[in-house]
Amino acid sequence: MNTKLPIGLFDSGVGGTSIWREIATLLPGEDTIYLADSKNAPYGEKTRDEIVALSIKNTEFLLNQNCKLIVVACNTATTNAIEILRARYQVPFIGIEPAIKPAVHNSTKQTVGVLATKGTLASELFSKAVETYSQTKIIEQVGRGLVRLIENGQMESDEMTNLLHTYLQPMIDADIDYLVLGCTHYPYLIPQIKKILPPHVQVIDSGVPVAKHTKKVLTEIRALSTSLKGHHRFVTNSNPQVLSNLLNNEYEIEAIDF
Repeated sequence: MNTKLPIGLFDSGVGGTSIWREIATLLPGEDTIYLADSKNAPYGEKTRDEIVALSIKNTEFLLNQNCKLIVVACNTATTNAIEILRARYQVPFIGIEPAIKPAVHNSTKQTVGVLATKGTLASELFSKAVETYSQTKIIEQVGRGLVRLIENGQMESDEMTNLLHTYLQPMIDADIDYLVLGCTHYPYLIPQIKKILPPHVQVIDSGVPVAKHTKKVLTEIRALSTSLKGHHRFVTNSNPQVLSNLLNNEYEIEAIDF
């Protein structure tokens, strides 16, 4: 395989850049293409059939860019569509799942909170994960409205603060000691979340484990880049400024009709 081919990533918007950051940090020589399907965000409120159809569309866009591996940088798309994608295409896929396992294994109170989209929490994959750790009390909370506010550039708004208080208070009352973020948009809210949670509560997201797994898969298929510095391309079908702001205006954003 041509090791210079890019890694493709897609998400239902800008949130998957939290995963892209970790991959770009761990694998600085890799070229990447990030596709933000913001026009259709949030996936978490859509039906499974809609999520699968959008995931196929995103995958085919990235395959047309000759991506050597695709990261489904969206919990909802992973839990609802990744098995279908793997059966349909030859390229390796890396998925994103809520990091319940490390939270459960490290929790001393055996009470863990999960903040995720409706689509992730309702998925068969998530249900199986919860069943596996039935000895632990898992407090599930749909983060309705959070993705919309992030996509609209309203991360610091009063509405965001109020929603976070509403969603986190039942977990605080249940005395959780770990909070799992089950949506790639949510790591951008960690500073605000930590202001609300008691200081002993640990917040876990999937970024670093996904980056490590990406490196492992690329090594196994002998596709790791030998370059010292990668080139990064960002594509969106919505307002490019929100994506640009999250990337500190360091990259040019391509706006396409997709």
